[in-house]
Order: sequence, then C-alpha cells, then structure tokens
Amino acid sequence: MHSGSHVAGEIASQPTCWRQAHDLARTLADRLPRADERVAVVGCGTSLFMAMAYATLRESAGAAETDAFPASELPTARRYDRIIAISRSGATTEVLDVLGQVRGRTPTVAITADESSDVAGAADEVITLGFADEQAVVQTRFATTTLALLRAALGHDLLTLADDAERALSRNLDPALTEATQITFLGRGWTVGLAHEAALKLRESAGAWTESYPAMEYRHGPISIAQRGRVTWMLGEPPSGLAGQVAATGAWFETGDGLDPMAELVVAQRVALAQAVNRGLDPDQPRNLSRAVVLDSH
Repeated sequence: MHSGSHVAGEIASQPTCWRQAHDLARTLADRLPRADERVAVVGCGTSLFMAMAYATLRESAGAAETDAFPASELPTARRYDRIIAISRSGATTEVLDVLGQVRGRTPTVAITADESSDVAGAADEVITLGFADEQAVVQTRFATTTLALLRAALGHDLLTLADDAERALSRNLDPALTEATQITFLGRGWTVGLAHEAALKLRESAGAWTESYPAMEYRHGPISIAQRGRVTWMLGEPPSGLAGQVAATGAWFETGDGLDPMAELVVAQRVALAQAVNRGLDPDQPRNLSRAVVLDSH
C-alpha cells in the first residue's frame, strides 16, 4: 500500500478497530434495537451502504422489519420503533434534517466518530467510535467498524472476522485488479451494500469506471460491458453458472477466496488505493470531495 497516505494506515488498522468494536458491542445492549423493534437505518454515501448491509443482516437474523434509506429519502410518514443514523463527521446536513423531523416522535440513535458533533447532539442516544475516526476524506475504517459493531450485536464472530481482515491485508494484489480498466462489483443479500461501497471506493479514490449490482441482475444487461482487461468482482457466494459466463466474455472473475465479504471489501479498498497511486492521484484528497457534506440550502 501507499504507506505515506493517511488512508493506507486507516485501511491497515481495520482488524484492530474491529476487535475494539467486539469489546464495545457488549456494553451497548441498551442503545441498540431490541429484536422486536421495527427499525430504519439512514446515512449518506458510504454510511448508506453500511446501513443497507446491516438492514438485510438484521432481518436475516430473525429480527423485525429493518429498512435502509438515504437520509434525504426517509419516508417520515412511516412509523418505526427506532431510527439509527450513521454519520462519521456528525455534520451531514441530510442526517441532521432527519433527526430534526422525527425528534420527539421516534427514538433515535446516532453512530458517529465525534461525540461533540451536531448529529450527536440531535439524537436521543449516541454511540461514538472515535477510535475509528479518519483523517482521509475517503471513508474506510469508520464505515467497516460501524458495520462490525452492528454485526457483533447480531451475534457475529468479530474475532474471526478480524483474522480474515488480516489475511486481506497480507494478500498480494493481482495486476488484473490493480490495472483493470473497469470493475463491476456484485453482491447478494447483505453484500449488495458492500458491492456498492466497493464501487464507490474506486470512484472516489481513483476516478475509476466502476459499477455495482445485485448479482442476479448482472446478466440482465450489465454483463454486456465485460471483456478482456475488465473485472467482475463477486462479494460473497456467486450464483450458479455466473463464473463461467463471465469467463466466456474474457473478463476476469474475482471471488473472495473464502474470506468474509467484509474482509474482501478491505481488498477492494487496497485496489482503490493502488489504482489512485498508479494514476498519480492523492488518495487522501480525492477531487470534488470533502470530509463532510454540509449544505447551505437544499
């Protein structure tokens, strides 16, 4: 990895952060939803994709209905027992708007890196992951640590997950990935959110052409762009027959080599960083982006 960048260090620190989330989760039962609560999870950008992954995992674990929305698109007429708002900076305008709209009507929990932020002040309960905060504009460890914490609350084994992340960090990156002219990420169930996040990392860090889809949708049009020099990257178990169909196009079909899909996201982060460096871009300061989106009017 490009060792001189903040984001390189933040990517490398994820196993440690996930182990801290494992310890923290055991103290948060009173702030996270009960299994019988109907929940909405909101965020923007990377935080939205973590919300999507958690919502699917929570329902799959047998908990009550769980929806994920961009913060700007929460249907406020719907009734939820609890709303979880994710914002690394705690300053995101759309998240603040949601918390203001439901205040006094629906209990809210904010997950943020800054306990003194506006979002923290606007929520009924706050979970602060200051140890996972970042200096780089691009989110890596805060987002994955948030999802790790929420997974731990569902009973997932974070210590094994952190071991997988260690393997993801030590894995040699194939030139087929770092030199690809185009990458399409695919997911199924909870990993659809991870696929969207992996694609976002490539766009943010390297200005690369990336796409993302539910895996079963890939053959309904998107496979038309697959060809030699491009990659189709499956996060999780691929649908039957897909690997062979991608191979027939000449594209590289990438799978996780048995890693947990969230650890495989770490590999995608590393590829994004490598592509940024190869293109002479600053991985800490992507063009057109800021650490928080704060709007004057909207």
